[in-house]
Amino acid sequence: VFSTDRIIAMSFPSSGKQSFYRNPIKEVARFLDTKHLGHYKVYNLCSEQGYDPKYFHYRVERIFIDDHNVPALQDMLKFTASVREWMSQDEKNVIAIHCKGGKGR
Repeated sequence: VFSTDRIIAMSFPSSGKQSFYRNPIKEVARFLDTKHLGHYKVYNLCSEQGYDPKYFHYRVERIFIDDHNVPALQDMLKFTASVREWMSQDEKNVIAIHCKGGKGR
């Protein structure tokens, strides 16, 4: 996990067998609720996998970027506009961003 004051980069929040080697989704939700309750939004940049957004109080936005590929300019513009809007709403707001492994996108 990589973190700044307002940006958290992580690997895919997983369940089942994948949670043995990726971040367990319930632990990610617990961490975010403990540290940033009501002030976080999760960005899933993984086109290959999704999850139930209820874990994160339905504050999940998905941008479909294929693993090991460059995102389309339109997708990057959509992502940056969304982040800018979220971050400007409250100085306490943070984003948690992930792809599959946590370092590719």
